[in-house]
Amino acid sequence: MTQAGSISNPYLYETLNMMIDQAIVVQTRENIQQGKLISVLPDDIVVEVNRTPFFIRMKDIVWVTLATRKK
Repeated sequence: MTQAGSISNPYLYETLNMMIDQAIVVQTRENIQQGKLISVLPDDIVVEVNRTPFFIRMKDIVWVTLATRKK
């Protein structure tokens, strides 16, 4: 486990850890990414989009939510 002092946003970090292996939508400063949350690191998250991992910096995240399924 990572030391709490090295995590830039501990509340976001803990929330994202509960979302691992789920489909999420992430709004960053530049765009929106949708995919499966693979990993949560102290400064980054890894989102898999079409079997390609994307690293997103925690400090660039505006909001994150679970993806809804299309009916």
